[in-house]
Amino acid sequence: MNLSVNLQVRQSQTLAMTPQLLQSIRLLQFHHTELQSFLDREAAGNPLIEVRPGAGDPLAAAASEAPDAAPGAAGPERAADLPTFGLPRSGASSDRANGVPIEDLAGHEIASLPAHALGEIDEVFADPAERRLARTAFADLIEAGYLAEPDLAAVAARLGVDVPHLETLLVRLQHEAEPAGLFARSLSECLAIQLARRDRLDPVMRCVLDHLPLLARRDFVALARLTGEDEAGLADILREIRALDPRPGAGLGSAAAPGIVPDVVVREGADGGFAVELNGEAFPRLLVHDSYRCEVGGPADAEGRRFLGECRQSASWLLRSLEQRARTVLKVATEIVRRQDLFLAQGPSALRPMTLQQVAETVGLHESTVSRVTANKFIATPRGTFEMRFFFTVAIQASDGGDAHSAESVKLRVRALIAAETVGGVLSDDDIAARLRGEGIELARRTVAKYREALGLPSSVQRRRELNARRLAG
Repeated sequence: MNLSVNLQVRQSQTLAMTPQLLQSIRLLQFHHTELQSFLDREAAGNPLIEVRPGAGDPLAAAASEAPDAAPGAAGPERAADLPTFGLPRSGASSDRANGVPIEDLAGHEIASLPAHALGEIDEVFADPAERRLARTAFADLIEAGYLAEPDLAAVAARLGVDVPHLETLLVRLQHEAEPAGLFARSLSECLAIQLARRDRLDPVMRCVLDHLPLLARRDFVALARLTGEDEAGLADILREIRALDPRPGAGLGSAAAPGIVPDVVVREGADGGFAVELNGEAFPRLLVHDSYRCEVGGPADAEGRRFLGECRQSASWLLRSLEQRARTVLKVATEIVRRQDLFLAQGPSALRPMTLQQVAETVGLHESTVSRVTANKFIATPRGTFEMRFFFTVAIQASDGGDAHSAESVKLRVRALIAAETVGGVLSDDDIAARLRGEGIELARRTVAKYREALGLPSSVQRRRELNARRLAG
């Protein structure tokens, strides 16, 4: 047997998800109120940062420097020079009368669960290092309030920390965060957290939680063998568990907005095109002050210099992230307006099919980045204010081989056909599908029924009864 030693050189590339990179990704998804809350919390722990309400050019206000000003005082600002985008109008018609209340098409829900999760983490952890680690590991929650990534071993491996340390932070967060049950990894753990706060998590209750499928089937015989409790005691346990909240994050997932503040504003230009610009009110401005460097910079205060260095580094990262966020929002919004200019010129019937992937390929971003940018962001247009996601619709193939139609424009055509019905001319779903086919829109009867129900329109039988009742009443 021959033994030999070989020396090989290999080159590989890996992407390291640093806490700063993960937070930058979250910033893209934040609605402006969530962004304001996040910056306020950052300013509370960083004496170099001052947050002011948004106004003016967001790209100029996103990054500011005040070398000699104390916190609370205004200093000179560094402005990023990025002009407003102007787009030519491709549609000639400016008719605004399409018979459809355009306000019905705009969304009014704003997600707030991510902001609440970050707020709870900041409340629980006073140590900056623990807070940063908890934000990176636990801030992503699903709608129910559970961890999006419950496998702590995988999270620890990705972040390069010990699993026991991560487990200790999670237990502390689960015990102190509100509402009780938030940051759980499973339904049984969520219920256990709530019972523990009521001092009701005894061994019998733990055993029942470990066998929730048996409880759901009311298999008291099997549970009695496992716990030693009789049927009456198990019935009491069932009533107690039913009183708990299995989805503590559901109430935080969305909140009705008292008023929509658009992130982007689209205006008609003098040349007949459209100008796309960021709305300063939706972008908080960040001021960074350097006055503490003189006060804490003495040679005897090494701890103060270290703290000041961390604050400066955090502030610089925030400045870059906010400016990049503003540029990315403007870039994506401009491409949306470019593709949907006929909608702005002619109305909802001219809405084109458009996907996240198409926009991502054009602007040079990843599809997931475009998805985050368009989440909970709004565009104010001459035809109303819409959520960015409204403009992304699936394509309905044309029966004559022409251009595809967007699902939203087809829904509006279905509404218009039904609105034009008379007592003797009520259309069935098959009739509507045939009419659409005659207009070059290939749609199955089942899809017509699905769109009709989504619009809140009754069946042909119900509509015929309503029309007859109106005729008799009239």
